[in-house]
Parts: sequence; C-alpha cells; structure tokens
Amino acid sequence: MDQYIGTLLDNRYEILEVIGTGGMAVVYKARCNRLNRLVAIKVLKRELSQDEEFRRRFHAESQAVAMLSHPNIVSVYDVSHSNNLDYIVMELIEGITLKQYLEQKGRLNWREALHFSTQIAKALEHAHSRGIIHRDIKPHNIMILKDGSVKVADFGIARISSAQNTLTREALGSVHYISPEQAKGGKVDYRSDLYSLGVVMYEMLTGRPPFDGDTPVSVAIQHINAKPVMPRELNPDIPEGFEQITMHAMAADISKRYPSATRMLADLEIFRKNPNVIFDFTDDQDAFDVERLLNDPDYLPDRLPRRERKQPSRVSIPQRKQPPAPPAQSQSAKKGANVALTAGIVCIVLAVLGIGYFLYSYFFSDLFSRTEEVKVPQMVGQYYENFDQSQYPDLTFEVTDWRASDAYESGYVIDQSVNAGTMVKVGSKIELTLSTGIESNVMPNVVNLPLENAQDYLNSLPITLSISVDYQESDVYTAGYIIRTIPERNEPLTDGQSVTLVVSTGVPVELVKVPTLIGSDVDDAIATIKAAGLGDGMIKYVDSDLPEGTVTFQSIDAGEEVKAGTVINLQASKGPEQAQEPLIRTLSQDAVVEQGDKLTLQVKAEVADDGELTYAWYVSESGNVADAELVSRSDKNNTTCKVDTDKAGVWYYFCKIVNTLGESHTSANTQMIRVEVTPKAEPVQTEIAVRMPSVSSGIYEILVKVGGETQVGPFTVDMEDQSGRTVTIPVEGNGVQTVDVYLDGVLYDSQEIDFDALAER
Repeated sequence: MDQYIGTLLDNRYEILEVIGTGGMAVVYKARCNRLNRLVAIKVLKRELSQDEEFRRRFHAESQAVAMLSHPNIVSVYDVSHSNNLDYIVMELIEGITLKQYLEQKGRLNWREALHFSTQIAKALEHAHSRGIIHRDIKPHNIMILKDGSVKVADFGIARISSAQNTLTREALGSVHYISPEQAKGGKVDYRSDLYSLGVVMYEMLTGRPPFDGDTPVSVAIQHINAKPVMPRELNPDIPEGFEQITMHAMAADISKRYPSATRMLADLEIFRKNPNVIFDFTDDQDAFDVERLLNDPDYLPDRLPRRERKQPSRVSIPQRKQPPAPPAQSQSAKKGANVALTAGIVCIVLAVLGIGYFLYSYFFSDLFSRTEEVKVPQMVGQYYENFDQSQYPDLTFEVTDWRASDAYESGYVIDQSVNAGTMVKVGSKIELTLSTGIESNVMPNVVNLPLENAQDYLNSLPITLSISVDYQESDVYTAGYIIRTIPERNEPLTDGQSVTLVVSTGVPVELVKVPTLIGSDVDDAIATIKAAGLGDGMIKYVDSDLPEGTVTFQSIDAGEEVKAGTVINLQASKGPEQAQEPLIRTLSQDAVVEQGDKLTLQVKAEVADDGELTYAWYVSESGNVADAELVSRSDKNNTTCKVDTDKAGVWYYFCKIVNTLGESHTSANTQMIRVEVTPKAEPVQTEIAVRMPSVSSGIYEILVKVGGETQVGPFTVDMEDQSGRTVTIPVEGNGVQTVDVYLDGVLYDSQEIDFDALAER
C-alpha cells in the first residue's frame, strides 16, 4: 500500500488511492472534507523534493495552471505545502484519455475529430492568452468526458512564456507529437502547441501519427526533415478543407503555421459551417529570395518589398558607323565639336548612372542597407482604449477586426498579426483584433450556477429557448447547481432550440445490497436485515408447507442495491396445516459455476412410515415459492436435478418432497438452493517468443497448439529472412495451458503458460 493512503493534508484532504504516476509526481484520488467532494491531488515525489530543479519545475507548473480557468482545461482548486509535501489539488476527471479512445475506435470520422479539435484549440487559445505554452500536447494528455467534452490536462512542462523558453538539455514532450523546433532543442512559442495539435488531428483523422520509427531520434529527425503522407491519401473521406487546416498547423517552418490559436479556431469555424470550403494559404514573403536573385538575373519574385512589381526597361545603345574624316575645320568649329562631344559623353554617363541607380534602388537597396529592428510588445489582453501608442514610436498599430470572445470582455485585444517578442523592421504595422464580448447567440457558461439563476440567464437572451431539466447525482457539484448543459458552452443557439440543464442532486447516498432472506428462519432474517443496514418492516404469516417461521417472500429481491435504511417486508410460513411425518433432508449447498459447466443438485429424505416418496424440483428467478416453475418430477430412485447452466444469472432451486400413504399424504419443501451461473471467462491474450533455427534457407510451416487444440496456423516462414531470429506469435487461453509449436509437423518448442496469472497483472 502507498505510504500516503489515509493521510490528511491541511486538515482537509483525505488521500484515498493512487490513480496515476508521472516522472515528477504521483496523482491521488482524495476527498475534500470541507466541501464533501472528490478531487485529484498531484504530489511531488519525495525523492525529488530535495532537488531544487525539480521543485522549481513543480512550482512553475503550479503557477501556470493556477492562472487558467476554462471549461476545456482541468481546473486547479488549491496549491499548498503540508506534511513536508508539495502538492496541487485539481478537478477529478471521470473519463478516458483521447489515446485510449483512439485505441478503442481507431481513426475517427471527421465530424468527431472536428468536435475534439475545436475544444483543444479553445483550451490553447485561453492558455496562450495568459502567456502559457503547454509544450506537451498529445492524446495522452487530453481527457474525453462521458458527455463528449474535452479537457486538456498535465501542464507539467509548461512554463510562463516570458521566462527563458529554450530547451537546451532535452527536447521535452513525446517524440511523436513534438514540433521541429522542440526536436532541435530550439526556441518554442505558441505555434509549437499548434503543431502538436495538428499532429493530434492527423492521428484522429488517419488512425496513425504522421511519423514513426524504430527510435525516438529517428522520429524526431522526421519532424525536422520529412514530409508526412497527406491525410486524404490514408483516408479519402476527409474533406479537403479539414486536411488543409491540419497540414497548415503542421508546417515544419514555424513562420508558415497559424500565428495563433484564435486564427486556427476561425478557420475551424469556417469549415464547420461549410465543409466544402477550400482555403488559400499564401506565403507572406517580406523580402527577395536573395540567393536566387544574385545567381539568376532573369528571376523576378512574385512580390517585391514595399513597391509595385514592374518590368524594368531594356536600354539599347546601337553602335554607329564612323563617317569619313571630315575636311579640316576651323578652330571655332573644332570648339563646337568638342562641346557637342562632351555633352554626348555626359549624357551617356548620366544615362548609365541613372540605370544603375534604378537597378540599385529597385532591387538591392533593401539588401545592402542596414535596417533597424524592434521587438513587438504583448498586446493580447490589453484594453485598447488604455493603450498608449506613443510608447512604441517605431511601430504602427491598427485595429482591423472585431470578434466575439468568451475569454475577454469587449474592447480587449484578443489577437495580433505578429506574435509578441518577434523582431520586426522599424515602421512595421501590427494588426489587432478586438473582442466584442461573449456572442449572444451561443450557449453561455452556466455550469456551477444555481438552477434558478441559470434559467433566468437563459431566459434573458434575445432568443427564445425551450429549457428542460435533468437530475444527476454528483459529489463535485452542490445539490441544485448545474453540472453540464446540452448543448455545451459556446455551441451555436437558434431561436426555439431545446436546451437541457443537468442539475446536481448532491452527494450520492450509500447503497446497500439486499441479502437473500427466503428460506431462512424469520428471526435470522430480521438479524440479517439489521446487520446489512436496512430496516425490518412488517411480517405477514401465510399458509405454506414449509416449517413454521420459514421466510417465503421478501419485498425487495435479493441482490438489488437500495439506500441504507430501506425497509424490507417479509412473509413467513404458518407451518403445515396437518401433522406431517418427519422428513430428514440432506441438501446440496449454494453453488457458483461458470457458464456451460455441469451441476447436479441432490436431496435425501426418510420417513418413519411405509409411505412412498416423490420428488418435484422447482426453480424460481426471484426466490419466491409462489412464482416457481416445475423442472422435473421423479420417484425415490431419482433424487437429483441437473441444473441448466447455459445462461448466466442467479436462480433459486428447491425440492418439494411428498410422502404418500394410502389416501393421505404429507409434503415439505427443502430450503432454497442459490445457484449463480457466471459468464464464461474471456480468453486472455498474450504472445510467445520462438527463436527460429539458424539455417541459411528454406521455407518452414509453423503450427501452434494451445491445450492440444490448434490455434494458430499453419503458416509459412522464409528462413532466408527469419533465420536465427525470434518470432512473436499471438495466443490466447484460460488457466494453465501447454503451448506447443510445430515446425514442419515436428514438435519444435513447448511452453507452459498461466493465462489467469497474466490476466491479474
């Protein structure tokens, strides 16, 4: 048992059980005694608590997640230090990871993938707006709840983005999902999370990650250098627009990805409204391809910096033939000729200089001039009316868009065209998107509000909704408060739409399983009822051939779960109306058998007189004599009953023994025999490892038998490929079985496997 089970932290949190273990911490299920709710507590491992680096990282996680409050992010309730333990108290999630979900279902249909992707992107948008990068987005860290909602978990390697964000010693994160810059140990920013989200989307749509390999290093190198197979080649059902969003998020060049989760969410929303949309992701180039320009004088880029692209004029100066030498000229004529010659030379020089200046200014001025750069400030989260432009004289800020946001009130900046911290040229323009507040035609967040308040809020919206209420037990939400809504938060609403509010009924009551009372003495039955925490009610005595005081009926069937204190009423036998000869019975005991196994019940009776005994076997599903059905009838030579075990369940058997003497007869029923038929155990699956013989060539036939029955094969193995190698073969079974491997009909290998022991691991 874990050393902390039963520990009470801060006089408040009682640790109940271990539910997970990570590299830095152990996660426990615990109960908060003040609020009477179950929580998850992440405790830093004792052996690491002395290491300042691990403590720093653990507290960095605490600070990061404590800043977040979003329906798609696991909530943090408390951060504390108690009993020499550092720990975080978090929301306890009832669900499975996206990884487990994918293992169960394989690839998802695109609509379900879109549903999950949108929620993950919303979680990242919220985290990024608080300056937090997750750095480890993968299916293992994404929880799928029963209602289909998503919560992103484990910010264990997240850091505040304003801190140093280079990974020098190790590229943290799972190798199948890390971005190229993480794989290279370089700087990361919010776009690194978007790359990992793109990989998760790729896996949801295709059933496999984009890159795989024998070693983590080989996978990391593929993230840097390789191009993945396009998703539609693996799954043609994917709409082209969804493929475009996925691959744009997965661009190896960080500058070619989505600049923010908000931008990515906008495209996901466009695609949701129109699955036939085709996006145009055009690269934004700010300068020439310098190397190509210098080596290829005929190359002109599609876009020139700061100027319209123009086709340069071609200047041609033809060679003129020299005329015959003129006759001797006067001194003044020579002077005029010299002036003309000088003027011509000057014109040519000016023309050449003009062309050179044109070419320089047109093509090379930006290449050889030294341009000053400035760092872009963090604008997201600022109230725009309070923004002082004069603090940034080297930049221009312009509001170009307004959009609804559930994270920011109206007037706050929710997106900027260039990420904070990026170096740009002096004079650059930064485009801003401002929030219009929460959109009125989407489902608002009313979770954890009292039912009356939630109803008033929904009725105040500018559209008419049909509101219904369901109730559900909860040990997290107070009775009368909203647990969840259908549709979920931020889903679109239309006039007249139905909305369901799921309301907590409070902490679940303790349930008690009703014991078997029929066939026992009434006094013993009452004692059993009280011992189980139930209430003993009325006892009605009825006519019966059973001995006096034998219980013949109970008001609630055995095995049902009811609230503690529930009253059980009984009926008991008055005893036989006429005197009976004593019957001595030896009964079979209650039994539990597996489906399909054989079971025979037997009784033995004796009478003092010379009467004749007959045996009638009955079976009842409820344990009540009144609704029993006849199974078989026999004389004194056959006192047994074969039980039908083809169907799993619980049945109650008893035998009515009749003693006939002349015209009179007496009878008595045996006690009820409870027979439980359990479902046949599913075979346990495993693999055996068989080393092939070292031969240079040849094809061998392999056959595998489990418990003498052929289970695998025959199949062939080419020894040219498998000589001397170990081959793994899947087998299945129950209990202890002998697994024999035959090579060309000859027993080659034999192993004994305890399948049940494997199942218990």
